[in-house]
Amino acid sequence: MSALYDIPLRTIDGSPTTLGEHSGKVLLVVNVASKCGQTPQYEGLERLQKRYADRGFTVLGVPCNQFAGQEPGTAEEIQTFCTTTYGVSFPLLEKTDVNGADRHPLYTELTKVADANGEAGDIGWNFEKFLLGTDGEVVGRFRTLTVPEAPEVTEAIEQHLPA
Repeated sequence: MSALYDIPLRTIDGSPTTLGEHSGKVLLVVNVASKCGQTPQYEGLERLQKRYADRGFTVLGVPCNQFAGQEPGTAEEIQTFCTTTYGVSFPLLEKTDVNGADRHPLYTELTKVADANGEAGDIGWNFEKFLLGTDGEVVGRFRTLTVPEAPEVTEAIEQHLPA
């Protein structure tokens, strides 16, 4: 099983968790923000959640305020915004640094993975997506401008769903 499963995380309400709680599922880990031009991607993320949840899939939102201060709210404000504005039903983690000196260990590992162009490294902006297979290994990296329901994303999800 993947070492990613053991990295300590916190849910948006501060409860301890790990990706291991989703073992056996396909995960789409996305750094999200409430005040970004890409924020409407929440709609596509929620549609993916609804379409594939009963087949062993979940989106995992990771609020991040590192890009132009576009996620300034408290945990409660973020949660309220996501549920009331976009009907988000997928889990959210606490606000997290994805780049820089305080980069969360989860993103230290995720950013080692290259995208379709062979580029690894820092997160470029909000709504960058990492697809993890049922074993917790990263099987895809999709940059910000790749929308959640793009064919390359949905095809990768469907390819890795549990049998």
